[in-house]
Amino acid sequence: MASAVYRTIITTADKFVPPKLVPLWNHAAGPKTIFFWAPVFKWGLVIAGLSDLARPADQLSVAQSGSLCATGIIWSRYSLVIIPKNWGLFSVNLFVALSSSVQLTRAYLFKKEQEKKLAALEDAK
Repeated sequence: MASAVYRTIITTADKFVPPKLVPLWNHAAGPKTIFFWAPVFKWGLVIAGLSDLARPADQLSVAQSGSLCATGIIWSRYSLVIIPKNWGLFSVNLFVALSSSVQLTRAYLFKKEQEKKLAALEDAK
């Protein structure tokens, strides 16, 4: 049932695609495939990572940021190895890796600052 609805929507949309966008529309990683829509929805992770820039560094999850950074790097590499190369998947995963690495850096610098403060308090005693 779902595939019949999908085919109907795509057949109807085919008529409205401008001629210049037909190659993109019919591409193996184009809007007719999951290879297009999965990266589009994954941009939500990037948006969430960027919104975390407003979060205090003491509230950042190192485990979450680390795993997002690792998966961003791994999937960025994978998206360039598969055929067809999926540049949308590459770009979203690159931004996931970058935004989470910024969060990891913030958490690391916060931890080092706290250690310096603690050492200064112990030296003052």
